[in-house]
Amino acid sequence: MATKNSLAKSSRVDRVRPARRGRRRAGSSWGRLYGAERIAGYTFLVPTVVFFAIFVGWPILYAIGLSFTNWNGFGPASFTGSASYVRMFNDPVARRAFVVTILFALSTTVLQTVIPLVAAVLVNFVWKALSVVVRTILFIPAIVSFVVSGVLWKLIYDPNIGTLNQALRTIGLGKFAQPWLSNPSTVLPSILVVSLWGAFGLNMLIFFAGIQGVDPTLYEVAQVDGASRVQQFFYITIPGLRIITAIVIALNLMNGFKVFDIIFVMTGGGPSHASDVFGTYLYTLAFGSTSGSIPQLGYASAFSVVVMVLCGLAVLFQVTLARRANR
Repeated sequence: MATKNSLAKSSRVDRVRPARRGRRRAGSSWGRLYGAERIAGYTFLVPTVVFFAIFVGWPILYAIGLSFTNWNGFGPASFTGSASYVRMFNDPVARRAFVVTILFALSTTVLQTVIPLVAAVLVNFVWKALSVVVRTILFIPAIVSFVVSGVLWKLIYDPNIGTLNQALRTIGLGKFAQPWLSNPSTVLPSILVVSLWGAFGLNMLIFFAGIQGVDPTLYEVAQVDGASRVQQFFYITIPGLRIITAIVIALNLMNGFKVFDIIFVMTGGGPSHASDVFGTYLYTLAFGSTSGSIPQLGYASAFSVVVMVLCGLAVLFQVTLARRANR
């Protein structure tokens, strides 16, 4: 009997061992396949990483290093430590440019988030029959670059031949006609209008696409319960667009912090630095138009580092909002 039992056990063990060997072989082959896929994936990433390191990473590091030097673009650069940053805090034009940059970024963020959101809701629910036509018309300004938009609106704001003053005089409001871009109190609001005009269409489409992802049954249930359009907007649409709103806010903040083209084309930072932001002041420093034609590349690089930090804070803000929205 002992012999029969031992033979039975050995036969069961022999049947189990091939299965275990098969599982081991399958696991090892799967591991090799997974490892090969990882190697292939990293291989495909190498060109992008190299491209990013050469054309993005190295210039950023070079600008950071240059911000600690005094260099006019010719000859060797002399290391000055944090002198450029100390000078920035003591420079009245730099302080004004910082304030204008923050005001411009916050103003554009609020306007270019709230107004396009409301427009997207109107296009989706109120103007639904003409949705395609309205979306196309509203998106047209987004196709035009800010340089071209700045030139066009500069002509519109012209105090002599501009269509805005001409229209005000035609309807009997000539007393409100003024040099919009030459008046320190109106130059920044005038540029804000142009910025909103150019970014409105894209932000509206982003919100419109986000609304399509909100469960339509929520609106149906709300209508059955007697909720008004306003209540549906605040209790269904806005909560459903939390992640989209965070993305739009971050994009608007970054665009506001690094704004340059539209202000440079329309005012060049004037009058009397009333519309100077970090981007335009950086440009004038780097190319010498504020320092007797002597470029101050080290000092200008310090401004670029500050702009980069501000954009990084905007991204961090967006990531924080997105994480809270996913909870």
